[in-house]
Amino acid sequence: MAKYHDLKFAVLGAGHGGKAMAAHLAIKGFKVNLYNRTYSKIHPILKLKGIELEGEVSGFGKIDVVTDNIEEALKDADIIMVVVPAFAHGSIAERCAPYLKDGQLVVLNPGRTAGALEFLNVLRERGNYSDVIISEAQTFIYASRGMGPATAKIFRIKQAIPVAAIPAIKTDMAIDMLNEAYPEFISGASVIETSFNNMGAVFHPAITILNASRIESTLGNFQFYIEGVTPSVAKILEVVDKERVEVAHALKCKNVLSAMDWLSMAYNVIEDSLFDAIHSNPGYRGIMAPQTVNVRYITEDIPMSLVPISEFGRIFGVDTTAIDSLINLANIILKTNFWKTGRNLKRLGLEGLSLEQIRNVFIDGKISK
Repeated sequence: MAKYHDLKFAVLGAGHGGKAMAAHLAIKGFKVNLYNRTYSKIHPILKLKGIELEGEVSGFGKIDVVTDNIEEALKDADIIMVVVPAFAHGSIAERCAPYLKDGQLVVLNPGRTAGALEFLNVLRERGNYSDVIISEAQTFIYASRGMGPATAKIFRIKQAIPVAAIPAIKTDMAIDMLNEAYPEFISGASVIETSFNNMGAVFHPAITILNASRIESTLGNFQFYIEGVTPSVAKILEVVDKERVEVAHALKCKNVLSAMDWLSMAYNVIEDSLFDAIHSNPGYRGIMAPQTVNVRYITEDIPMSLVPISEFGRIFGVDTTAIDSLINLANIILKTNFWKTGRNLKRLGLEGLSLEQIRNVFIDGKISK
């Protein structure tokens, strides 16, 4: 293991967030490997030998290794930052399994709901039992967008991002390492906390589905949060948020935040209502709506966030009518069945377990007999 000031990062994923993270880390002076499975997407970065960053942070980030070979990307990396949609966490874990070694730290940015647990399960299924710390961030640290093949923009860096590991006793070690590059990362109590303080679950699917006609008629030519959240939409967001919090309480999560509390923590926005808080957040200004409803706000956040929350609500007797309605509407719009393809209890290896056994899996990574 390298000393912290000599940390080497591997960023897996060269989308909006991956480009922003790789460039920012490089500008900070860290060595960075950037991996993407589609070579054509990273070829411009390889040609320029880096990424141009603009916005809250500006400059040119020189990337040491740009590759579509995951073994090359992981070699000698101390911290592996996974920055791909949550529906790709399982496949990324499969590719990483032959190469991850003792002492490496994997961070899902973010894990959505139960991401670290799914990643760990896949590693074990593939025979990797090495001493790798698997962790997840509660949310993505940046509000960012890719502005070109080798350019990214950071609209805002969030202030305090909880990170938790499986097992939870390794969280502080993970934070010590990460804080060398990101003082914004703080310790989460457990992966239960980071999974259920997943604000993408509250905001992304509801705003997208409730603005479906506007997205399709304008090809996303409006500000997603500022124009997409009207008073009526905000009321639905409040109910989705309430259901999420109640499911977290059923799992004995003591540190679950309301959406209002989270906006205060992450963006220092304090208002009397969720509608006012969203509209007062400068970090949301300038973020445009997606051009289609076939977007990760549905394809990621429905199966990897809302489905597991609903599943836990079902077995613990918590009403999730609003969340279930969004899942069913998404199934209709995209002609699919996210209940089957999402992170249901069977996929997470939690089917038939008691409350205490489920908590033990989240906290220790083990099923108690």
